[in-house]
This record gives sequence, C-alpha cells and structure tokens, in this order.
Amino acid sequence: MTTDISEPEAANELMRLAKAIAHHDRLYHAEDAPEISDAEYDALVRRNAELEAAFPHLVRPDSPNAKVGHEVAASPQGPSGGNVLHWAARLTVCPFHGSWR
Repeated sequence: MTTDISEPEAANELMRLAKAIAHHDRLYHAEDAPEISDAEYDALVRRNAELEAAFPHLVRPDSPNAKVGHEVAASPQGPSGGNVLHWAARLTVCPFHGSWR
C-alpha cells in the first residue's frame, strides 16, 4: 500500500489507527472478546507502521508500534477466591549419576 497522502491526512489516519488498535487490543487481551480477525488487526498495525516510516516526525507518543502487549484479563480465582496454585515437577539431572531424581 502506498503512502501517497498529505501530511495532515497521515496525522489524522495515525490518530485513528492508534485509537482503533488500542480498542482492539483491549477487546482481545483484557476482555477476551475480539471484534475483528487477526488478519484485519495485522493490516491495521502494518498500515500504522507504514505511515510512521513515511512520516517519522508524526509518530505519536501513544503509537501502537511502541507498545508491547496489553493488560490481561483478571487473574483466575481458585475455589476459595485466592490465586490458583499450579503444581509442576522439578526434575534435574544428577551430575554424579547422570540420571533423573
């Protein structure tokens, strides 16, 4: 996709993309209720990156390309309302016997 648009149009589109991507991040990560497909989301992020590359002086402080991840939904609660504990085996190789213990 080309970036044959004016600077004011690019600034406006970057603002719209930042808001749209933040909205879809929240729906996907915090509410587990996505509204668009992964391909549609990826297209928004690609367009944002393309515009930022063409107009680096227009990169917003809230740029989606500067963020990693999003807050996740509330932690699962155990039956007593506390945190859920997960049991995991800790296996190590004994350096003296070369076997599992």
